[in-house]
Amino acid sequence: MGIVYIILSGLFFLAMNILIKLLSGGTTITLFGQIQHYPIHELVLARSLVSFAISASIIYFRKLPLFGNNKKWLISRGISGTIALTLFFYTIQQTPLAIASTIQYLGPIFTVLISTYFLREKIKSIQWLFISLCFIGVIFLSWDALFSSQSTFAPIWILIGIISALFSGLAYSSIVKLRETDEPINIVIYFPMIAIPIMSLWCLYEFIMPQGIEWLLLLLTGITTQIAQVCMTRALLAENTAVIAPFQYLGAIYASLMGFLIFDERLSFYVFIGIFVILTGVILNTIFGKTIRSKKNA
Repeated sequence: MGIVYIILSGLFFLAMNILIKLLSGGTTITLFGQIQHYPIHELVLARSLVSFAISASIIYFRKLPLFGNNKKWLISRGISGTIALTLFFYTIQQTPLAIASTIQYLGPIFTVLISTYFLREKIKSIQWLFISLCFIGVIFLSWDALFSSQSTFAPIWILIGIISALFSGLAYSSIVKLRETDEPINIVIYFPMIAIPIMSLWCLYEFIMPQGIEWLLLLLTGITTQIAQVCMTRALLAENTAVIAPFQYLGAIYASLMGFLIFDERLSFYVFIGIFVILTGVILNTIFGKTIRSKKNA
């Protein structure tokens, strides 16, 4: 069942990414007729409101403390997650889906690097090889933006995607610190608790009132994300990480196909090489890291 859950998780994350691209004006093609183009902060707010409503309901019925226990790391998780998601939405808006999705997979690589500082974990020599492989892949992803006049996006968006992945790595590192002190739902809710006030203030300067079906689309951005996170959690609980890791990164393939079919995004040979190289580095690092941890616990 772990493999089924991880595949479902990737599909629901893809659905969210498609909705964000449609609603943010990242494409001239729309599946629902004429819809307004929403600023990124408003999309983050909509997603956060749905996440908070679902998470708060679970906390209430389970009679858990709303603010959790380890507040320092919970706040760290909330702030880093908010920054990561906001920047990720910008990369979805400005770059092809496959590129935005693949860059986000660098998050676990940054987690490994961050762990050397926060958790005092040592990186094996072979892991440095895998990490280097990922960043070589980024060069291929950026090739057209750097050297081709026909590129559809600027190189700066690759950099913003990398920064987003860095903050995702910080969020993951915070979660590692919180495993022993807080319930998963308390960890989840700190993201919307931080994001909602920040994005609400931002919306005072720029806000678009939803019309008609747009209300449903905004609601779905939160629902699809919540389902994706639940499926991913169930997958991690049901199966060994090394087994499900390759299936977790099928999202890049989904994104390539949907980007072409829905948004007519045509990727160059260099981009496909970059996607392959990054995913290879990330998967090998995930499997090797899990093997190391298993030996330590044996």
